[in-house]
Parts: sequence; structure tokens; C-alpha cells
Amino acid sequence: MNTPRMTLYRDKQNAKLMGVCSGLEDYTGINAIWWRLAFIVLTFATGFGIPIYFALGLLASKKPANLYVDQDEQKYWQRVRQSPKRTAREIRSQFRDIDRRLAEVESYYVTSNPRLSAEIERLR
Repeated sequence: MNTPRMTLYRDKQNAKLMGVCSGLEDYTGINAIWWRLAFIVLTFATGFGIPIYFALGLLASKKPANLYVDQDEQKYWQRVRQSPKRTAREIRSQFRDIDRRLAEVESYYVTSNPRLSAEIERLR
């Protein structure tokens, strides 16, 4: 089941027509101007650009007003949609880094505080 942040929405706030291209920008992170150019090229090349645009406009829901807290959260969800495995790897790496840094802080604090070090040894 898709979470609300993993769904393609029409972005009416930044729309020129129906909000399809700005919704695609939000979904993929690719600037809306490139999506607009792609639909124009697709229209002239195959004739399917306009029907696809309107089909997406009719099928996609309107983007909820408070979907993201801030720009960082929006960029995070764009990365998740592009590559969930890579994003999970990045998060695991960040947690390992945090764990390593906390261990360094703990080690520094314990070695600089002999009374705390003795108490920890006594508890073992």
C-alpha cells in the first residue's frame, strides 16, 4: 500500500494548467520545465503528449496542503521514490556514524573521568 508521500499528486499551487508537470517535479525532483518540454516533444513526435497529460491530470489526486514539513523532507521523499534501497543504505550509514561518534564521546568522557571509569568497572 502506498503511503501519501509515495503517491503522484497534481500540484495546483505551482501549476500552469492542471498541475501535472509540477506534480511530476515534486515526485521525481526533475524541474517542471523539463516535464513541460517532454510533453511538448512527445506531442509533436507521437501526438500522445496531450492525451497523456490530461489522463494524468484526471487520474492523479490533488496534492495535500501539508504533505511535507519542509524542503528537506520533500527532498528526502524524492530520494526514497527514486531509489528506496540507496536511501535505506544512506540512513544505515548515518546511524552507524552517529553510533561511532557517540562511542567516541563516551570513551572520551569515561577516560577523562577516573571516578566514572572505576564505577563502570565495578558494575561489570
